[in-house]
Amino acid sequence: MTYEAIDQIVNVGLGMTTAVGIGGDPIIGSSMIDILKHFADDEETKGVVMIGEIGGSMENEAAEWIKNNFNKPVVSFIAGQTAPKGKRMGHAGAIISEGSETADAKIKILKECGVSVAKTVSEIGETMLQLIEE
Repeated sequence: MTYEAIDQIVNVGLGMTTAVGIGGDPIIGSSMIDILKHFADDEETKGVVMIGEIGGSMENEAAEWIKNNFNKPVVSFIAGQTAPKGKRMGHAGAIISEGSETADAKIKILKECGVSVAKTVSEIGETMLQLIEE
């Protein structure tokens, strides 16, 4: 999905400086918040695309941090929106649980925190372009 998101951004005339893959496994090296802090301090970063997935709480924590600490546009996409509940989807981090780990719950939290959410990957570029032009 990273390649597709980059393609969407480039096809609308925007550039891309950095791509970071965090993964969704239980033990990671850096969180979304760790990476967002770097982008917050980078003068060349005009906006951020944040791709998340079902399972875990990293996207929810990032949304709350964005709401309180980040002043650049963020477009998010949550993968796994059609996955059945309780099903393991590719790796241990993507087990769909009840509550705040579902795609619908994450999308709701992201929106409540001021993050624009693309319904599909193909909307990422246009959504970011609209935010950058505002």
